[in-house]
Amino acid sequence: MSSGRQLRGTKIKSVGYHIPEKILTNEDFEKIVDTSDEWIVERTGIRERHIARDDEAASDISYEASVKALKKAGVKAEELDQIIVGTATSDMIFPSTACLLQDRLGAKNAAAYDLTAACSGFIFGVTIADAFISSGKADKILVVGVEILSRITDYTDRSTCVLFGDGAGAVVLESCPPEEGILSTFIKTDGRYSDLLYLPGGGSRSPLTAESIEEGEQYLKMKGSELFKYAVKAMSQAAKETLSSAGLSSEDVDFLIPHQANIRIIEGVRRMLKLKKEQVVINIDRMGNTSTASIPIALGELEEQDEEVIKKGDIVLLVAFGGGLTWGAVLFRK
Repeated sequence: MSSGRQLRGTKIKSVGYHIPEKILTNEDFEKIVDTSDEWIVERTGIRERHIARDDEAASDISYEASVKALKKAGVKAEELDQIIVGTATSDMIFPSTACLLQDRLGAKNAAAYDLTAACSGFIFGVTIADAFISSGKADKILVVGVEILSRITDYTDRSTCVLFGDGAGAVVLESCPPEEGILSTFIKTDGRYSDLLYLPGGGSRSPLTAESIEEGEQYLKMKGSELFKYAVKAMSQAAKETLSSAGLSSEDVDFLIPHQANIRIIEGVRRMLKLKKEQVVINIDRMGNTSTASIPIALGELEEQDEEVIKKGDIVLLVAFGGGLTWGAVLFRK
């Protein structure tokens, strides 16, 4: 599903992000599982990742990121019409993390809800927010991408445990003239491949029991090599569809901010779009894969750079791929 512009525009007014203080390095993993720094870097591009404290939940780090985003935007929490939280690691099954965040922020006028689209959750959230704002049904929406993947990671599985980190990113979106802000969006799903990345335990099909916990069903399962086959193709498709919908091409793109899943996937997408290395924002070496939080964190870091690398009028392409399978892109003018 793709969308071009409608009645009015939507702009990303501000970005805020929060990453936990604790850092888990590749050297730390050498002491836990049979792996090495060289092996991890070569295959993933990851050198370290941030891990939440035991007393930190998704709503806690979402709150920190949201407060920063609201302050930068000059928007009060009670001005928000909606809060959308993309996450696969919510505080609990219900109420939603968005409800807990709404209460903590004091956003008493906002409808608040979670959505689950794995690593594409932030893109799906921004797409939904854009639909509400561009149609005139909302004026200000907070979209959060947050994950505490360390809670669902099996630290005895060397093929997955080295990949994931924790973090949160938030954006405030508001209305703008139709020729500004978000130029187009694209989201898509293919449930035929849902078994490539999933969390088996804890839902209605397989509630957690002593037996299922013993079998490790509380941890995510991933078929990495098979996912890789689809990731580059799907992300490239999303990028091209979004550009085409806006009447643009990859030559018009100033910055690509991809989901930070694997450096080889990122490089594959870059080559497919024929972009220069300096046009691609990469922080996977320091953050690992933070799933739906990865794009807003990377966007926040880009906007913080002292050199003012990203300038008004620049075209920025956000693109993600995740379990489901889900994928999508957002194209906007700074």
